[in-house]
Amino acid sequence: MPDDLLTLIRHRRDRLPPAERGIADLVCADPGLAAERTITELARAAGTSEATVHRFCRSLDLRGYAQLRLGLATEAERLRADTRADLDLGADLGPDDTPEQLVRKVGRANARAAEETAAALDLDVLAALGDRVRAARRILVVGVGSSALAALDATQKLHRLGYACVFANDVHDALMTAALLQPGDLALGISHSGRPREVVEVLEEARASGAVTAVVTSNPRSPAAQPADLVLLTAARETTFRSGGTASRTAQLTVVDALYATLAQHDHARILDGLERAHDAVRRHSLRRPR
Repeated sequence: MPDDLLTLIRHRRDRLPPAERGIADLVCADPGLAAERTITELARAAGTSEATVHRFCRSLDLRGYAQLRLGLATEAERLRADTRADLDLGADLGPDDTPEQLVRKVGRANARAAEETAAALDLDVLAALGDRVRAARRILVVGVGSSALAALDATQKLHRLGYACVFANDVHDALMTAALLQPGDLALGISHSGRPREVVEVLEEARASGAVTAVVTSNPRSPAAQPADLVLLTAARETTFRSGGTASRTAQLTVVDALYATLAQHDHARILDGLERAHDAVRRHSLRRPR
């Protein structure tokens, strides 16, 4: 059973048939109530059949309705625990928070973002992206604002693994690079909201060039997801501007690290040799430890 069933349901919702989407909306709205219902009661409440509920369970890779009820009961208890904790921690960073509260809130938001993203990450899409990276002659990574930090990290990690990867922090450079991509090349966009015009335009230009397009975003229906062949979803829930995008950045870096690990594992001997040579190349710039 996934560690975070509700996040998994939300991420798969848009790919479900309409009747199963209705069940998804119902159980996410009140997992505790859903967990108390029999399969007949849940089907009636969702306006569908017991057979559709069984198909919904299979769509979530669950063994059956009993496992769904157990997972929903666990989620309901976790939400109650989170609510109790929020009475102390609050939903966001506040001007009157103590240093201890600030640190606890930031740590808790980052941990939750990483855990929920990892739990709901579509492993088939991750594997497909790894295949596209290995096949690409050239890779373009684009991100703006706080997402540029994750884009830059992705570029550095792909470089370390020996892939020809470029990060363009100027939109004109990014558009020119996208226009020069060829079929089989890859353009990867990173954006929490999926709404920045720059990211959308670069992905559209890359797709027009025949390149494969991918995006890391929290919104599967965002403008940036539309021109993307592959969509990897993050699970961070930002609150207000005071949070500074910390949770979304952590979620994005979790996806980047998962891609890095997938690529490194696939061709371990070659990757290890390349990492050792890269380490040797920069080692002379490290200061010696004092005696």
